[in-house]
Order: sequence, then structure tokens, then C-alpha cells
Amino acid sequence: GGDVITFVRRMENLDYMEAVKQLADRAGMALPEDGYDDTLAKKRTAVLAANRAAAKFFHSQLFTDRGRHALNYFLDRGLTMETIRHFGLGFAPDDWRALKNHLNEQGFDDILLESANLLRRSDKNGKVSYYDNFRNRVMFPIIDPRGNVIAFGGRVLDDSKPKYINTSDTLVYKKSNGVFALNFAKNGNDGKLIIAEGYMDVISMHQAGFNNAVASLGTALTSLQAGLMKRYTDEVLVIYDSDEAGVKAALRAIPMLKGVGLTTRVVNLRPYKDPDEFIQHEGCEA
Repeated sequence: GGDVITFVRRMENLDYMEAVKQLADRAGMALPEDGYDDTLAKKRTAVLAANRAAAKFFHSQLFTDRGRHALNYFLDRGLTMETIRHFGLGFAPDDWRALKNHLNEQGFDDILLESANLLRRSDKNGKVSYYDNFRNRVMFPIIDPRGNVIAFGGRVLDDSKPKYINTSDTLVYKKSNGVFALNFAKNGNDGKLIIAEGYMDVISMHQAGFNNAVASLGTALTSLQAGLMKRYTDEVLVIYDSDEAGVKAALRAIPMLKGVGLTTRVVNLRPYKDPDEFIQHEGCEA
């Protein structure tokens, strides 16, 4: 029900005037600007621009001396250079202000970068300073179905904790509504999506030819994520880790998926732990 503006608002998670502007842009029409406060829309655009610049910076760091061990981490996990570039994988240097300094030089201010959760703020002795949120981690950009970089996941290269740091909710990102790799999986998926637990599982499956693999973002699957997948498919195959936690997560996911009208099946990977390990041992055909 509803009109085209309501449809675009719900599909793209926009406010009323942003939806009108997007439709006007598509139709090649200019909108009168009087009386419309587009401050929020402009800030959202600025956050997306900062995220895009950050993603380029993180990716470029893989090909520097200080990022070589991060590139080797991906290569040792069996990823090809083509896959690394395809997903825009990167590295956040072990430096408190490497990203901050780079983005400041490009004209992004600290307050905006904090609102994008790229920087954190410190108040010590009445003095405010900012530092990078992601440090010494391999980086996974999270891209929405329209191709915008909306968030990041960062993984440590050793056994330190926390293993993953993810972008908090921002103007452009809600963790409960994001699906990793849906920007690739939404097209040509033959009517099925595969949902796995982690970034590396999804990336390994794409490299193996399963371009319909996606993941929820560090959380138990939500009804919003299930609804987003329903836009692009009628069937979801659940391929979570085969350990106890993975089995429990699959049991929680099934009613979420069925609740939005998706046909759901669970794939048993035993004796292997996850899709990445399965593919490494048994190959793509299996």
C-alpha cells in the first residue's frame, strides 16, 4: 500500500524530503529548496563520504611496509588479490592517529569523523582530543545495497581481545538492519541466499563461486535483516558454524526467516567447523 514516495522511504530508509529528492534526481527534475532544512541529509552525505575515504585509506595500507603482514594474513587465509580488491579489504595501522590525520588533510573534521564512529573522543584534564577507533586490525568495509560504505568491521591479527570491533550505530548505519555482502548477493542469486556467521566465511564462499552468500553483522539475526533479505530472495540456506553456539544461532534464525515468509533450510557442515574450513578441505564441488 501507499504511493511511490512511501515506497522509496521504506526501501531506502529515508525521510520524506530525501525520498522526494531522490525521485526528483532520477526524473531529472530540480526541487525548490525554500523552507526545507536539509541539515540531516547533508550530514548523512558527509558521513558516507568520510566512510568512503576511510575505506580507500585502509585498502591502500595493505600495500605499504607497515601493512604487509595484514596482506599476508589475507593471502595465508587463501584469498586471492582479486578477492581482496573486490571486497575492498584493508588494514588499520597500529597508530593512534593515522586515519585521523589522513582524513583531516582531506577536509573532514573530527566532530564529523566521531559521528561516523571512525574516531573516538577523549576528555582528559578538560582537554578534548580525538584518536582512531580502529587500530592494528584487518578491515572489512560494510557496503549497503546501493554501494555506499556504511560501516566497518575490524579483526585483530593476534589473540588479543576484543577479536572484532564493529562500527556503532550512526546516521547511516543500524547494525540490526545491515547484511554483509548483500550488495553483491542481491543480483544473480538464483532465488537463494546463503547466510553464514562471519566475514571470512562469506568472502571464501564468494571466491569459491557462491556469490549469494551474506552474513548478519556480529549479532544474532534480526527480523529487520530477514526482511531485507526477503526483498531479494524467497529461500535462505543457513550455514552457521557447526559448534554448539552455531547450532543455537541457527535455531534462533529459523523462526526469524520463516516469519517474513522465507523458505529456510539448514546445511550441516560436520565434521568441519565453518564454510571456509569445509571449502579448504573438500573443495567447491563438494
